[in-house]
Amino acid sequence: MEYYNYIKALHLIFVITWFAGLFYIPRLFIYQIEASGKEEPERSILIRQLKLMTRRLWFIITWPSAILASIFAITLLVMVPDWLQQSWMHVKLGFVVLLYAYHFKCHLIFKELQQDIIKWTSNQMRLWNEGSTLILFSVVFLVIVRDAINWIYGVAGIFVLALMLMLGIRIYKRIRAKDPDA
Repeated sequence: MEYYNYIKALHLIFVITWFAGLFYIPRLFIYQIEASGKEEPERSILIRQLKLMTRRLWFIITWPSAILASIFAITLLVMVPDWLQQSWMHVKLGFVVLLYAYHFKCHLIFKELQQDIIKWTSNQMRLWNEGSTLILFSVVFLVIVRDAINWIYGVAGIFVLALMLMLGIRIYKRIRAKDPDA
């Protein structure tokens, strides 16, 4: 237990950098999708640069952070095995599985865009971008609150957050329709 706080700090640091990558990678996907509709030579220049930025973010920050966050999480569970008996931890691990599913889907999108295969619109990608936000809110509130009575409020809060995010995306879409440079 002497190293518990160090392991916990490292886990949190890599969770933060993992989420930073997951927040930014769909944004780069959006830029690449939108760049594919531009005229040459702007199109080629933008796409080449965005592919490079995406590859670096994905393989230098996001993937290593996901792996290291998981290694430190497993280390914490080995150090404090009683957590595995608590229901909040089961739910948290469910969200971690969901986060990895989100991560793997981002990886598939990354591979497609690296090959110039575009299956998503920029608006669909904007909605997809909010998935990691919802998971982050869920996990943070779950870990901090942990109280069964507050689950009702937490679930309601996540739905309200999702609605607010979708409303924000719609408002932004209308603003962009009036001013494409917004």
